[in-house]
Amino acid sequence: MKNRINQLLEEVNQLAAANQDELEALRIKYLSKKGQISELFNDFRNVANEDKRDVGQLLNELKNTAQNKINELKDAFSGNENTDNKTDLTRSADPIKLGTRHPLSLVKNEIIDIFSRIGFTIAEGPEIEDDWHVFGALNFSPEHPARDMQDTFFIEQNPDVVLRTHTSSVQSRVMTNQKPPIRMLFPGRVYRNEAISYRAHCFFHQVEGLYIDKDVSFADLKQALMYFAKEMFGENTDIRLRPSYFPFTEPSAEMDISCNICGGKGCPFCKHTGWVEILGCGMVDPNVLENCGIDSKIFSGYAFGMGVERIANLKYQVKDLRMFSENDVRFLQQFESAY
Repeated sequence: MKNRINQLLEEVNQLAAANQDELEALRIKYLSKKGQISELFNDFRNVANEDKRDVGQLLNELKNTAQNKINELKDAFSGNENTDNKTDLTRSADPIKLGTRHPLSLVKNEIIDIFSRIGFTIAEGPEIEDDWHVFGALNFSPEHPARDMQDTFFIEQNPDVVLRTHTSSVQSRVMTNQKPPIRMLFPGRVYRNEAISYRAHCFFHQVEGLYIDKDVSFADLKQALMYFAKEMFGENTDIRLRPSYFPFTEPSAEMDISCNICGGKGCPFCKHTGWVEILGCGMVDPNVLENCGIDSKIFSGYAFGMGVERIANLKYQVKDLRMFSENDVRFLQQFESAY
């Protein structure tokens, strides 16, 4: 039996395979349950007791040698496959540059993430809207002077079909089709017929919010906005609310935050006031609730809206709004590590 073991040991040391199929055949021949080495282990019980120790050692050496040889050949094939997979001769020698999210997308997603932590969900609507959802439902009567506050793009001179001037049109759609409680955000692109400059554009992006339920108060609005400001701009951020006017909210306010550049001490960015305006807000006007089929005697709510470009300006200190839409790669590359 020793002679047979030594003979197989010599064979195993000389094993070679040209491909995976040949390697598998060798493994079956020597190491499978019916292989030659397994047969020797089956015959081991017939070995004389005085020879069992020496024969057992030889058998274990043979098995380990065969297993190591098979693994060595297997690793060689695996190495060749990995090399083939990593080498693509059709690829350019220049490295492929990775893209990044647009700064407006970064800011919009951060705004959504902050409000989602306090229960707000997302709703979206069409950018081409009818007059009722953009103006009528939101307390803009046909002769209302507030319509002059927003220069509108009309579709083919049709006064009833417009490019939405605010995402409040999605609010009116939600209030018309859904019963309270409502707690939603409305992100999207809006359009206004304005001259393009470093501080204004004919299209921009908004995120508006709406919360309607029983016993909603202005204190609830203030608390939500305070939470947002501290999460977005830092724990040391202060806010102030100034009385204002919007047709769809009463009372209405504009919200300022303490300048995140000078810390409220006064600088050219905040015009030495220490405050920077970021959004408008207020309690939903009862007329708006009634227009959308919600009983204003039972339910109340608040709404707010902010420009994504405005928040991005404050967060990244971009001084020219036009840079957000010009797709200058040098500008966009600055945000590669911002997500």
